[in-house]
Amino acid sequence: MLPPSNASGIAPTNPSSGIAAANFLLFIFLFTLHFSLLSAQTLTVVELNCENLFDCRHDSLKQDHEWLPTATRRWTPSRYWRKLNNIGQTILSSRSEGVPDLIALVEVENDSVMRDLTRRSLLRGAGYEYIMTESPDVRGIDVALLYQPFTFRPLCYECLTVPPLKGMRPTRDILYVRGEVITGDTLHIFVVHMPSRYGGEKHSRPFRLQVAETLATAVSSLLPGSKVFVAGDFNDYADSPPLARLSQQGLANITAGAQGINGTARGTYRYQGIWQSIDHVLANAPAAAMVQSAFVNDSPFLLEEDNDFGGYKPFRTYNGYRYQKGFSDHLPLVVTIRLTP
Repeated sequence: MLPPSNASGIAPTNPSSGIAAANFLLFIFLFTLHFSLLSAQTLTVVELNCENLFDCRHDSLKQDHEWLPTATRRWTPSRYWRKLNNIGQTILSSRSEGVPDLIALVEVENDSVMRDLTRRSLLRGAGYEYIMTESPDVRGIDVALLYQPFTFRPLCYECLTVPPLKGMRPTRDILYVRGEVITGDTLHIFVVHMPSRYGGEKHSRPFRLQVAETLATAVSSLLPGSKVFVAGDFNDYADSPPLARLSQQGLANITAGAQGINGTARGTYRYQGIWQSIDHVLANAPAAAMVQSAFVNDSPFLLEEDNDFGGYKPFRTYNGYRYQKGFSDHLPLVVTIRLTP
């Protein structure tokens, strides 16, 4: 559903409606601040692949033609706004009290999409700010970090470009954000989206290893004792060579074996009836010591029946080219970090 708009461009003449709207936004602000301060001893981090969060406009520099109203998928404004609200609902459902503090998002197209998500969707009253990349990816998809200004203050950020190998298409930049939490500690956050397995696992493996090497180099440049978290879609499993390379750099997979909190999901992704995890959150030793819990958000509304293999699977936006009003083909990972001893 499209958000309300004032087509005339003239401010409303009914003062009571303006006061009511202002009071509502103030309530949401105070509600969010209240729970942020109450939960100051913990920080909630969510990782989510949004499954093609594109707007409906063509970027002449990108291959985004299938995500237009006239394309086969018929990606109309109404579907776009439903998708934004679905992603907002997914994020809000990932914490039982208050809202998550940090959200690493994968497969978001551009700044316009992020502005609509944070300012005009279900998240509009939650107070999120965001930082994102502008990558050379040919489709135009990027990664982003949403954050709560009450509990995380960015100090600096950088977009790390991955040098392409021979035969490798330009891929997504790695987003690096250094920020301060409410206790005064500094966290180093990396958001990644490694190349897919297009062309086969063996063919594409060197491309993911190249991303891992770029990330490992960045982590090695940080001061000893830094608290490092890496979150994203690695398009690979916990025992894969790219994750083994990152393990050599001291990054442990703190979500390895994470299960659905409701007991349904045994991973973040389901392929041909088998639950798998290609989404991960990694941490070095100082950061891993802060981890309190890690699970998959398998809220019932994020799932649908798997008619081919039985059980349930993520309720995605499209089944092939058939639009089905779903959320994403990935489920969110949720990590709770303890900030106080």
